[in-house]
Amino acid sequence: MKSVVFFNNKGGVGKTSLVYHLAWMFADLGTNVLAVDLDPQANLSAMFLDEERLEELWPDDGRHPATIQGVVAPILRGRGDIAPPHVENLSERLGLLVGDLGLARFEARLSAAWPGCLDRDEAAFRVVSSFYRAIELAGESRGADLALIDVGPNLGAINRSALLAADCVVVPLAADLFSLQGLRNLGPNLRDWRNEWADRLSRRPEDPELRLPRGQMLPIGYIVQQHAVRMDRPVKAFDRWMARIPAVYSGDVLGIPSTSPVSVANDDNCLAMLKNYRSLMPLAQDALKPMFYLKAADGALGGHLKAVQDCYIDFKVLARRIAARLPSDDLSLTLGFTAPR
Repeated sequence: MKSVVFFNNKGGVGKTSLVYHLAWMFADLGTNVLAVDLDPQANLSAMFLDEERLEELWPDDGRHPATIQGVVAPILRGRGDIAPPHVENLSERLGLLVGDLGLARFEARLSAAWPGCLDRDEAAFRVVSSFYRAIELAGESRGADLALIDVGPNLGAINRSALLAADCVVVPLAADLFSLQGLRNLGPNLRDWRNEWADRLSRRPEDPELRLPRGQMLPIGYIVQQHAVRMDRPVKAFDRWMARIPAVYSGDVLGIPSTSPVSVANDDNCLAMLKNYRSLMPLAQDALKPMFYLKAADGALGGHLKAVQDCYIDFKVLARRIAARLPSDDLSLTLGFTAPR
C-alpha cells in the first residue's frame, strides 16, 4: 500500500475537500482506498459521515474505540500499545479511519517521545510510529492499495508523525501570499524531519516485529485550487502569486533553485489547476456525496450538470497524475495510466 499526505501549513486551501474527492475518485477508478483523518478538527470525517453516525462514533463518555483517538488511547493512558483500528466502510472500495477532536491530546505525548528515540527507547519509537502502524493495520484489514491522509494546517508533533507515515506529499495551494509563505515553511521542515528521523532509525530498537516508517515524505507536486477564473484564466489580482509558485516550490520544497522562469501551466511539479466549483459544493454537502456524483435529484440542474461533468474529468485526470508519480508503478497500471513521470 502506498500513502499520500496532503499538507500545507496554511489553512483554507481546500485540502480536506481535495482528499475527500480524490478518495472517491480513486475508488471509482478501481483502487481500494483508505481515507485517513489525522486532523484533530476531524473535518474529513464530517464530510464522509452524517451527524447521526458521528454521534455514535463520538459518545459522551469520551471513549471512542472506533476512531483514531481509540487507536492511541492505550498509549495516552500508559497501558500499552495502539489498539486495533476500526475502518468505517463507505463503499466496496473505500474505507475511513475516522478522526476525532480528542486526538489533540496526543500532541504532547508525541512531542515528549521524539527525543526519547535518540536514546533507543522502544516505547518512544512505538509512540512516534503509532500513526504509521495504525494506517498499515487498517490498510491490511481492507486490502487497500492506497491511503490518502488528511492533516491539520500546522507544523506540530501530530503532523510530524503523520507525515513520517507517508510515502509522498502533495501540497494544495491557493494563489496568495499565505500559501507561498506556507511553502517556505514546509520545505525546510520536511528536510529536517526526514534527516532527524533517519538519525533516529539508526538507533532503532532490536525488536524485529516493530514496524517503523521509512520517513520518505517525497514531495510529488502541488495543486493550485480555489483561484478566481475569468475567461479560463486567473484574474489579474492573482497573476503575480501564480507566477511565483513554481520557483518557491522548486527552491524551498525540493531544494532545487530555479534557474529560469516557468509558469504554473508549464511546471512539471504542478499536478493540477483546479477550477472553482463553488456552485456545486453546497449541493454536495447536502447530499453527502462528492460534487462529481451529483444528479438532478440532488439539485444539479441546467448549467450545474455541465459543471458536474467537468468536475469528474478534472479529478480523474488529477488522480491519474498522482498515481503516475508514486514510487511504484502498480497503481498507475491499475488506473490504466502508464505515461512516464
